[in-house]
Amino acid sequence: MPVSPGQPRASIGVVGAGRVGAVLAAALRAAGHPVVAAAGESDASRARIAALLPGVERAKPTAVARACDVLLLTVPDDMLANVAVTLAASGALRPGQYVVHTSGRHGLAVLAPAAAAGARVVALHPAMTFTGTALDLERLSGCAFGLTAGEAERPAAEALVADLGGTITWVPEQMRTLYHAGLAHGANHLVTLVSEAMEMLAAAGSADPAATLRPLLGAALDNALAQGDAALTGPIVRGDVGTVEAHLADLAANAPQTLASYVALARATAARAVTDGRLLPIRARKLTAVLDRAVAAAPEAEAHR
Repeated sequence: MPVSPGQPRASIGVVGAGRVGAVLAAALRAAGHPVVAAAGESDASRARIAALLPGVERAKPTAVARACDVLLLTVPDDMLANVAVTLAASGALRPGQYVVHTSGRHGLAVLAPAAAAGARVVALHPAMTFTGTALDLERLSGCAFGLTAGEAERPAAEALVADLGGTITWVPEQMRTLYHAGLAHGANHLVTLVSEAMEMLAAAGSADPAATLRPLLGAALDNALAQGDAALTGPIVRGDVGTVEAHLADLAANAPQTLASYVALARATAARAVTDGRLLPIRARKLTAVLDRAVAAAPEAEAHR
């Protein structure tokens, strides 16, 4: 699929014009690939096709597959296997065609029906959160893409990422789920963590919790990415048992919905701080006892509400 200067770019079809599919297709179109058709039935998908892929024909998945050189399957993880089976069984796939899915969890095995039909299969996952709007197009620049591909398909996969403006992280087939778990844990759970922190600050009277947190979280994220566990600060790593105990009491009284995650993350933080030698085991045991008491008291407090 890589082309020499002056050669036409491979045509693109997309099945699943969700937040990811419509954006990737639009980015490839901007790089010179003709987008020949897109499949999407929901009102949101129709709107994204109109906004990001104006003039592109909306068609059934089988028609999209027959019309393109590179088929992007950007459907939810749990639908991917069925879509691959259906397209292969319908005869919509052909030898030499590239079939590329964007699931983080899945590797190449889920596309076995496409490979059996002679298609060349690639797993290409953007490590990015998407809004499904033109705002995402700029975010693709420098975005890491988790790639899994056979040796013969690697040049084409690399070319696609280059056209998207991204960088490559090669992921072995057997490590796709762990790779995806790392991204979900880091990004999805970060949203939960930040949302709960804002709830705590709001309960404490902050008029603008986001503005209060933004500088601190930005610095903490930068430090963590650069230094790992060495970036840890705060009462856990210092072994400030009294401070943690006070936190737990106030959370139970004023933001009880955040207590469980505070305890879970405090335990994980203490364990990591012990491992790297910054928290003495005796202090960690005292912290753990405080956390255990908070968990034991939580159901009792709930029962008296």
